Amino acid sequence: MAGKMSQTRALLHPNTDIISTVEFNHTGELLATGDKGGRVVIFQQQGQNGPRGGAEYNVYSTFQSHEPEFDYLKSLEIEEKINKIRWLPQSNAAHFLLSTNDKCIKLWKITERDKRPEGYNLKDEDGHYREDPGRITALQVPVFKPADLMVEASPRRVFANAHTYHVNSISVNSDGETYLSTDDLRINLWNLEITDCSFNIVDIKPANMEELTEVITASEFHPEHCNTFVYSSSKGTLRLCDMRAAALCDQHAKMFEETNDPNSRSFFSEIISSISDVKFSHSGRYLMTRDYLSVKIWDLNMENRPLETYQVHEYLRSKLCSLYENDCIFDKFECCWNGTDSVVMTGSYNNFFRTIDRARCLDLTLEASRENCKPHSVLKPRRVCTGGKRQKDEISVDSLDFDRKILHTAWHPLDNIIAVATTNNLYIYQEHVK
Repeated sequence: MAGKMSQTRALLHPNTDIISTVEFNHTGELLATGDKGGRVVIFQQQGQNGPRGGAEYNVYSTFQSHEPEFDYLKSLEIEEKINKIRWLPQSNAAHFLLSTNDKCIKLWKITERDKRPEGYNLKDEDGHYREDPGRITALQVPVFKPADLMVEASPRRVFANAHTYHVNSISVNSDGETYLSTDDLRINLWNLEITDCSFNIVDIKPANMEELTEVITASEFHPEHCNTFVYSSSKGTLRLCDMRAAALCDQHAKMFEETNDPNSRSFFSEIISSISDVKFSHSGRYLMTRDYLSVKIWDLNMENRPLETYQVHEYLRSKLCSLYENDCIFDKFECCWNGTDSVVMTGSYNNFFRTIDRARCLDLTLEASRENCKPHSVLKPRRVCTGGKRQKDEISVDSLDFDRKILHTAWHPLDNIIAVATTNNLYIYQEHVK
């Protein structure tokens, strides 16, 4: 991947609500976003990635996935915010995706309809039944006539009542039949065809909740081995589990943990070491994790330390006190791989996002902004000044806007096209071709 990204489009989210998740499907043709209002907006790629880089994404379908609910037993409101969206591999003309809020997971079917039946015997042109069918003297065969394209989203399954705590991640298995749903203390295994039963495969809830020392933050299935999955914790550890070993995977097969220097520990150490996202590489050989300050790449064959560590915004280490006071230290940043696992991307504050070329050790800090949203305009790298004399193109660390942040990012599985979400704006960028 070249070291430059150009903008193809800046999309205002149609619902002007805070975007809470972004996900490409397996071909990259569709891009789904979920928002705080419980809506899912799907964008479709209109053109192919040509020399001028004209891969446009336009709104394809919008539907209400979740509604606000109230748990009368616990006297708790269940907000409609979409926490995660995951696409299922496409097996026919329809598309399927899973969406979840804090408690309920839904399977949606997205279909196109561009024909309508005409020529019914018992119905008139408006679709109403005829008052006197006895007057029909001849029978006709109904036919399909071309009609305006309609995209329909219909709920096919509702997976509810299985999580006591808030669902933070879902992951579809490579077998195409099962998926994981994860909350703070448990991981459940579901069959996509069965809604009233799930298997609890990880349970870290202690008998006495006062003894609770960590929570589960994310989980994901291996991209090739349907029996293997990984989950991360708030203590910065990764546990790789094999479902062939036991029905309950409380005993992990491998644990990945980096030993920190006890002398460098501080009040914030445990908070900033909490893993907010974990992703398998497409090859299945590596794991990528994101904690508050860094991105780490782990080799599945090396458990004692990460293979690579990249600092995302190390200049914020001196600001941890103020970030704790305004709760920004608890922000959960996501990370993603490109299609060849050679480049990784994650977000930061001030609407900055970082792309890191692993082979060339080249990292760029770029800014998603409506001020430079002209099509095909090349993004200029940004630099943060931590002290001393500030250069012309640098921004002072004291000038960073912590309300403008990129938590959710996604990379096209086949092309160098990326999507980054800033509050209620979705930005589409692609590799700049001269």
